[in-house]
Amino acid sequence: MIPPAFDYVRPATLDEAVRVLSDAGEDAKVLAGGQSLLPLLRLRLAFPELVVDVGRIPGLRGVREEGGTLVIGALTTHHDVIHDPLVRRYAGLLAEATETVADPAVRHRGTLGGSLAHADPAGDLPAVALALDAELVAVRPDGRRTIPARDFFADYLQTALAPDEVLAEVRVPGREGWGFRYEKFHRVAQSWAMVGVAALVRRDGGHIAEARIALTNMGATPLRAAATEEALAGAGDAGAVARAARSAADGTRPSRDASASPEYRAHLARVLTERAVLAATGTR
Repeated sequence: MIPPAFDYVRPATLDEAVRVLSDAGEDAKVLAGGQSLLPLLRLRLAFPELVVDVGRIPGLRGVREEGGTLVIGALTTHHDVIHDPLVRRYAGLLAEATETVADPAVRHRGTLGGSLAHADPAGDLPAVALALDAELVAVRPDGRRTIPARDFFADYLQTALAPDEVLAEVRVPGREGWGFRYEKFHRVAQSWAMVGVAALVRRDGGHIAEARIALTNMGATPLRAAATEEALAGAGDAGAVARAARSAADGTRPSRDASASPEYRAHLARVLTERAVLAATGTR
């Protein structure tokens, strides 16, 4: 389909982008890699009066380490996230999950920041950011602010970003030595996750000392499986993991659509959580 008419601007700097967005108000949309916004425009599901292309602003791409924290520029592509040695060392869960995003063409153009700002609950990376306790740094006219991932995803396709803010970077605490796994179920290759589970596990003395479990597509936003996280503390065998996974869907509100019922999604959440945790602990 042909998208609706809109004005287009490509700021040269981050400060310029913020000024343009501030002037435009809620009538503007930010374009990064284009893998989320462009389909919405073609399907006429978005009607911005102005598209602000931040794709060539310098300084918003790349990965660095600051005192054990990974700092990933919002324009860093999925391809670069997957292959970056710092990401693979300190946040292997992010690299593994990003490998499952769509197809190679999308991974070469799509960006980490764009995926998080799009906030699709069926997207893989919002749940991963939640499991990793990531922080998202937004730039606005009066400076910067840091938003924890738990506060960033507000509702379906909605975030805590204000209309005059640009997501600049994602900060991820290093989890070197933690076990991890991203499991997802989808009907066909390269499609959105029907359900996904991001699991992070720290073991001590053969038992799980700490676990972080986040769910994809089990509500309007990514969710932490708090009951399962609590039940996994001290688990030392596959039976204990299986029992803990039974509560993975507690407190969730999965949708009903042509792909699955809420009951089936809840079943998938339990099954995939068990698989993810067993893989993360090396017992599968």
